[in-house]
Amino acid sequence: MKRSLRTIAAFGVIAALIAGTSGCAQEEKKITIAFVMGAESDPFFQAMKVGAEEEAAALGVDLIWQGDPTNYNVATQVPIVDNVIAQAPDGLVLIPTDPNGLQASLDKAVAAGIAVANVDTRVSDLSQVVTFITGDNTDGGTKAAEAIAAKIGYTEGESYEVVVGLTSATATTNVARLEGFQAAIEANYPGIEIVDVAYSESNPQTAASNVDNWLTKYPNLDGIFAIDGTNASGAAAALQAKNLVGKIALVGYDAYPANVELIKSGVFTALIAQDPAEEARQAIRTLVEFIKNGTKPSARDVVIPNVILDANTSAEDLAKYTYVATN
Repeated sequence: MKRSLRTIAAFGVIAALIAGTSGCAQEEKKITIAFVMGAESDPFFQAMKVGAEEEAAALGVDLIWQGDPTNYNVATQVPIVDNVIAQAPDGLVLIPTDPNGLQASLDKAVAAGIAVANVDTRVSDLSQVVTFITGDNTDGGTKAAEAIAAKIGYTEGESYEVVVGLTSATATTNVARLEGFQAAIEANYPGIEIVDVAYSESNPQTAASNVDNWLTKYPNLDGIFAIDGTNASGAAAALQAKNLVGKIALVGYDAYPANVELIKSGVFTALIAQDPAEEARQAIRTLVEFIKNGTKPSARDVVIPNVILDANTSAEDLAKYTYVATN
């Protein structure tokens, strides 16, 4: 009888250990990374989604992809971030539409124990951000100035008029690109005057309307710097509608598939391509490493170089750098 009781007790201990081990396995939480941007349908963010989904799948983490479908502004982004924070993800990749307007949201996420990365754009205070990954925006503005000057045949002593289309007056990418453009013109092309700027909030129809207004206001316009993809699309449509292709230098940002095709027909003098998919991959990889091991990157700020696409770019490279979308 005693032997039977000892046997039963031994089996009981083994069963408890097995149950405990099974319980631990069941309780192990899968990492969740949220990704919040503005104007989710923008091909730039769609290309970023490709990289985010690939990296999440490779690392075995869940991905929450959230963003207003079409609007790029603080008013629509803040409630989306609040909703995501309420879901208690382990990490948040935030692409703030405004550096000050999204600061409180980022602080709220950090206070909730969520590891945060900024990608593309940034908040004003990066002290609590694990990593900030972006393209070389100042360099992009510089290269845009060089491309426009070359296209218009810039000559010292002559005067030229150019305009700049932006999505936002405060998005840090837009600000840095404009500053790079302005600095290059001031240093190297003093005969070029930036006569106007306008904003589209990531809406190509608004961007096209802005260009239509400029063409009326500045009949001798020489060049347009479309500072992001939607402004590039809008500007291209306006120039085509007015039969001004090749007569006004157009340099755009972002390698949207439709815009890359327009390089061949001379609509675009050049496009400045980024690598949104790689930005997303690096952000997720860095956050997962931090969440798992507490490991911070050796350098918090990561700048990914641009690629200039123009009529001299090989078909192979045009295909390589064109953004790949999810739909």
